[in-house]
Amino acid sequence: MVFIIAISITLAYLFLIGVLVYGFVKVPKFKLDDAPPKTAFSIIVPFRNEENNLPQLLKSIKDLDYPADLYEIILIDDSSEDHSVRIIKTFIENGLKHVTILKNKVKSTSPKKDAISKAIKNAKYDWVITTDADCRVPKLWLKSFDGIIQKSNLRLIAAPVNYYDIASFLDRFQTLDLLSLMGTTIGGFGIKEPFLANGANLAYQKALFSELSGFEGSTEIASGDDVFLLQKAVKYNSDDVFYLKSIDATVETKPQRNWNQLVSQRLRWAAKSTSYKSFFAILTGIIVLLMNLLIIILIPIISFGILSLNDFIYIVLIKCCVDFLLIFKTSRFLNQESVLPSFLVSSLFYPFFTMYIISISFYKGYTWKGRTFKK
Repeated sequence: MVFIIAISITLAYLFLIGVLVYGFVKVPKFKLDDAPPKTAFSIIVPFRNEENNLPQLLKSIKDLDYPADLYEIILIDDSSEDHSVRIIKTFIENGLKHVTILKNKVKSTSPKKDAISKAIKNAKYDWVITTDADCRVPKLWLKSFDGIIQKSNLRLIAAPVNYYDIASFLDRFQTLDLLSLMGTTIGGFGIKEPFLANGANLAYQKALFSELSGFEGSTEIASGDDVFLLQKAVKYNSDDVFYLKSIDATVETKPQRNWNQLVSQRLRWAAKSTSYKSFFAILTGIIVLLMNLLIIILIPIISFGILSLNDFIYIVLIKCCVDFLLIFKTSRFLNQESVLPSFLVSSLFYPFFTMYIISISFYKGYTWKGRTFKK
């Protein structure tokens, strides 16, 4: 009986990841042409206590290869207690144009959603594009989005996020995890079941945001400004959404620098996963959870002789091989092959890390950007 259950879960996982790999391949890489830029963007960046990160973001925006009269920058101060605003004003004095600084007014349990909503109300242009204050954007960022907008009738466009400044094993572990997440995200779009996006690199029309009633229905959840909006857009009209698979459109950020920060980040991510509305998202979460739980449960089962060691090794190998295929393809796309030597150790550690996060998420809140969010 144990063997049948184990094989059933493993085959379900194998099929799921195999389908996502197929979906990843189905999404074509976007090739930028020489068409003159036409789309005007409102770049929206909520920030809170980001004095150490804002300089690199603002410099990357200043270095954008895009006409300055076709974008504005709206920065929303979410009760910062450091010198973030002073840094922004220094950049303005040094030539950064079309910048607006707003004060956030927290109306819900999701300050970030409140900040983005306020920025959208003040945005001049129909296309808004969000990123985070701890990111840096590539020179061809807006040009890449403009390129696909000119060729289509899309209304919401998701794009990749990548890590840089990778040094320690913890950095490589997070990078492999992010590669898996990006591969899953792209794969979902490829099989016409998009359910993940990242607010650090997400563009959509103001009109669509209004038609979807913004973040209404998810304001009680602190995070999720990205996935819940995407899932609402897919339900509204799946033809409106698209994944911009382009290295030129890829936003970069740094991994968490210590264990406590990583745990807080993953608890924040876990908090929104229980509220997914997409059936495919829920199914994917259940299968991934069962597969990781299976690996852990089988360890004591082997010691009782209920399952053979060879069977356990085969199950682990199947999981590792299909995981590696998805991560390998994503790493080649995002130029992150250098972290692949850490895959084996990371994949053996990952089930324990995942189950640890899930187990403490039932009773433990998290701290993010100086705020504590209770369970």
